[in-house]
Amino acid sequence: MTARERDLLGYGFRQPRVTWPNGARLAVSLNLNFEEGAELAVGDGDPRNEQFGEVQSIVPPGRRDLTLEEVFGYGMRAGLPRFLNAFERHRTKTTLMMCGRAVERSPEFARACVAAGHEPALHGWRWTSHVEFDDAEAERAEIRRGREAIERIVGVRPLGFMCRSSQSAHTRRLLTEEGFLYDSNALDDDLPYWDRASGVRPILILPYAFDTNDMKFYHPTGFRTPDEFLLYLRRALETLLAEADAGATRLMNVGLHLRIAGRPARFWAVERFLEDLSALGDRIWVATRADIARHWIAAAPA
Repeated sequence: MTARERDLLGYGFRQPRVTWPNGARLAVSLNLNFEEGAELAVGDGDPRNEQFGEVQSIVPPGRRDLTLEEVFGYGMRAGLPRFLNAFERHRTKTTLMMCGRAVERSPEFARACVAAGHEPALHGWRWTSHVEFDDAEAERAEIRRGREAIERIVGVRPLGFMCRSSQSAHTRRLLTEEGFLYDSNALDDDLPYWDRASGVRPILILPYAFDTNDMKFYHPTGFRTPDEFLLYLRRALETLLAEADAGATRLMNVGLHLRIAGRPARFWAVERFLEDLSALGDRIWVATRADIARHWIAAAPA
């Protein structure tokens, strides 16, 4: 294994000036996580249950946690239709971070997302971190399994990848070898950038964000109300838009989850933010990650 070298400088003070296709300087990427059914669950034969949920589980180790399964189930049963309806009303396209196993368990929902024009990206076979993969070929098989499941069911080959949490020392090299267009396991910039040391070719990195992300409703120091979430999104949008108006190029990432922001009270914030984006018109470019990647590759090639 080779450790990924840390880069604390990035573009430094010479940031690229890229204009997005509609003339805007700020692109907004809405990312909807499609994970339900791919989480760890004793009921599915896993040694333990997922622990990250609405409430702290009190189910003893090794026992099936029906409550947590139903928390995840809500996301697919009620949250996904709510999101798809809102995206259609606002004529907005999103990137679906899809776990292969979740797609296999809810194929008609997965196909409905892609039929509506949303992008399928690979979020791993299971909703787990890749950091524990010491065997590169075992990780390669896991990546292929997830990608092939999604392609077989929805008819579109995922071009992007982001696993839960951290990657392994091999992941980015494997993505280049497997022909992925972009990698989103990065939290270190407001712009796409190239990783030239990852393998057989440079790969485009489209950073993600954990702060403009509804998962912080589950974090003890995170959002408590939908108003807090909406205010945070608006303040990020205002800051990036001001920088864009001054001539900088920027990318804003918003992370959403079916079972989290798909709940009625939290969805209020999603609706208001979609209204905000619509009102901005061509001052911003709301696009899928694949479209953002293609444009950046053409405008700022490696």
